[in-house]
Amino acid sequence: MARKKNESTLTMPWQARGAFLRELFFGRQVRYLPWVVLGVLSLGGLLFSAHRRSQVRETRVAIDRVHRALTAFRLDFGRCPSSMTELVHPPRSGVRYLEEDPRDAWGNPLWVRCPARYDEDDADVVSAGPSGNFLTDDNIW
Repeated sequence: MARKKNESTLTMPWQARGAFLRELFFGRQVRYLPWVVLGVLSLGGLLFSAHRRSQVRETRVAIDRVHRALTAFRLDFGRCPSSMTELVHPPRSGVRYLEEDPRDAWGNPLWVRCPARYDEDDADVVSAGPSGNFLTDDNIW
């Protein structure tokens, strides 16, 4: 028996479940699927890059904080600290230059060279970056 085009069919609740996905993957809307996938991937990429930028910004703030603490320590004691723990627990004064051992946004310790390689009155503070390896090209100065 042929059904007329304008006749509606009765859909049971268990048949309607997942109808949108069935229609999306197997129906007329399949032509929109690549655009939906592209949109989801683009949004994921944007969120990932925004998160990465915030981690780099947080690491640069930590590097600046350590650099200022090293400068203050050198002004007070006239020398570089022998280790990073001297910035947290200074030898004679009750002044703490840092509250805790400095770490970057990925939880890795910062590397400090005092005095700096090219300037005796400065210090080098470097993060290994997202990889956690100083031998890769993602270090943050």
